[in-house]
Amino acid sequence: MLAAAGLGPDNVVKVSVFLTDMDDFAAMNEVYAAQFSEPFPARTTIGVASLPLVSNLEIELIAQRP
Repeated sequence: MLAAAGLGPDNVVKVSVFLTDMDDFAAMNEVYAAQFSEPFPARTTIGVASLPLVSNLEIELIAQRP
């Protein structure tokens, strides 16, 4: 989605992560660190009971054009 808008990871300013199992936090954090560079975008991680389509993870990004 970012590429389609002519943006990249450096344009992301806020990430919201919803996990159905907080035991997945460490693995998600490793992927997050690999996808973004310092200074990392602000992030909120929330444990939820369920997500649509029986997903274990949902991510929302807010990106800003330069």
